[in-house]
Amino acid sequence: MAGPDADDTVALGRINGVWGTRGWIKIFSDTDPPEAIFEYQPWVLNDSDQTLQVAEWRRQGRRLVARVEGVDSPESALLLVGKGLSVPRASLPAPGPDQYYWADLIGLQVVNLEGHIHGKVLRLFETGAHDVLEIEGDHGAVLIPFIPEIFVKSVDLAAGTLTVDWPADWLADEHAGQD
Repeated sequence: MAGPDADDTVALGRINGVWGTRGWIKIFSDTDPPEAIFEYQPWVLNDSDQTLQVAEWRRQGRRLVARVEGVDSPESALLLVGKGLSVPRASLPAPGPDQYYWADLIGLQVVNLEGHIHGKVLRLFETGAHDVLEIEGDHGAVLIPFIPEIFVKSVDLAAGTLTVDWPADWLADEHAGQD
């Protein structure tokens, strides 16, 4: 079955191994909680128009494993290892006020309160204490805590901008002596 265009999907995880002798696959989930990845179906394999429907899944120790329809041997499961898993954007619930899917923040232009362009959002990651934006700009990669109202002042998806309270001279200080 053909899947939606990549622009209409949101990445949720990836297949990172084969489990057992009946074609089950190991799943690495980027959702919180990890089991939430199974709430969204069908999965779309990244860089492909192939979709996968989960027949059953379970937690196996600390990992998640699943059996998908049409995959019934370790050999056929092995062909899926390393593939990213996405879902059609339309299958996700709309985020609430002042909530965003990380996928929607990637590529936004980051501007400080003085109008200085720091760069674009390259990725986000969790640290335990708070999420962190990795910004790629003229000064190289810069990490800015994603803490609303303190460092992240506004997000305007329509305009493609994320406004931060992060002075331009902090960027120069971070990269001083790295030449």
